[in-house]
Amino acid sequence: MQLRAGRFPPHAIRSAASNAEKFGKFGEAIEMIGAFGLVCAGYRRVRWAAIASLIAALTGAGCATPVGDLGKDSPSAAKEAAVTERATARWQALIKKDYGAAYAFFSPSSRETTTLPKFQSRIEAIEYRAITIDKVECEAEVCAVKLTLTYDYPPARIKGVVTPLNESWIIDQGQAWFVFRG
Repeated sequence: MQLRAGRFPPHAIRSAASNAEKFGKFGEAIEMIGAFGLVCAGYRRVRWAAIASLIAALTGAGCATPVGDLGKDSPSAAKEAAVTERATARWQALIKKDYGAAYAFFSPSSRETTTLPKFQSRIEAIEYRAITIDKVECEAEVCAVKLTLTYDYPPARIKGVVTPLNESWIIDQGQAWFVFRG
């Protein structure tokens, strides 16, 4: 790619040529992104979006590759450890009232049937305080989680409710996902 001197500042042309020399084909991509960013002068978000897109394309992110390496044939201990970690993280997000982060653990089919606003409207009145994962059992690609939840329900002025819960998780696309039964 050739940058014309009349269209771009001289330092940009030197920088692009330097990138191409230093990094080969990757440098050419940097040069193209740099040219795009200069054409869109003042629109730094566009430039950074282009850089992020290039990085994602070069590293293979966003492909149809699995998110993790779990599968129905993975050892039960590995699946149980992954589900325990993700279930704990999901509940910690709910305790912090980070509904978007908690929603990110939903299985793809759960996200198709329940939107984030719908999910949030159903649970935001509850103040989750603590959870304890009691047991996780996995068979093939389905995992059952037994946990103990402590929460407050301010609308009714109820505090410190301790209740057992059962959750379903699935292994799909190399990752453990929460199955929301809304």
